Amino acid sequence: MRIHHLNCGSMREIAPATDPDGALRPLPAVCHCLLIETASDGLVLVETGFGTSDIRDPEARLGQDFLGWAQPVLDPEETAVRQIERLGHSPTDVRHIVVTHLHRDHTGGLADFPHARVHLHETEHRAATVTRGDRYPQAHWAHDPHWVTYSGTDGERWFGFDKVQQLTNLPPEILLVPLAGHTEGHLAVAVRRSAGPGPAWLVHAGDAYYYRGEVAPGLPPTPPMFDALQASVETDRPLRLDNLARLRALLAEHPDQVEVVSAHDPWEFRRMSVVDSVGSAA
Repeated sequence: MRIHHLNCGSMREIAPATDPDGALRPLPAVCHCLLIETASDGLVLVETGFGTSDIRDPEARLGQDFLGWAQPVLDPEETAVRQIERLGHSPTDVRHIVVTHLHRDHTGGLADFPHARVHLHETEHRAATVTRGDRYPQAHWAHDPHWVTYSGTDGERWFGFDKVQQLTNLPPEILLVPLAGHTEGHLAVAVRRSAGPGPAWLVHAGDAYYYRGEVAPGLPPTPPMFDALQASVETDRPLRLDNLARLRALLAEHPDQVEVVSAHDPWEFRRMSVVDSVGSAA
């Protein structure tokens, strides 16, 4: 399987807390998505970032409060659908979408792929469509997606994480890893690389952390803006910090087997785009 790293939504510029060697110049936050080319199941999109409808009507779709603090660029060329077309694919080639959770900066592109099956944790689906908290934008799924939900009771053990599941009708090289705390039904998505550089497994940890220094030692401190934002949106801080510690241990104990990325760190996105740019043939 070949993996593409896509930024599907630049947002406000983030300045590092400190930058002694000049490696972390200020950069816009990103919406880090993965596009996975499978041999038999079409394209799989992990996260969607902002979509074309968000750009046409941002206030109705994203809300004034979000627009004010996130300051999204809303460039149509950054949408997943446009980037997929530039890679030579049709939007209908995206047969599956996997979302770590249903906050607005992760789901705006769902409507650009109305035919796709949308895979997520059942707890997250319930929170967004039944409880309907104010962080869940109902307009993003008004097109009635084909939801595929996964319970929190099934699954196997994987690198110390429990209840890890394969996705329905998808290759066993793509797994769902429960990683709650940011939201009640938040999860990570693990993808096994076929070949090429880097560890065998790539884990998209969504919003489990915002800055790589939270899981990798030796980096400058977390930018204050990221710290404040995470604290304001997390639903269960002790659980999130516990899962963050587990991610940190995962990287420390299995550096040759597992790589982890998050959704919004712009420096991490740039590094991973280079690592997987040579990819692996499907």
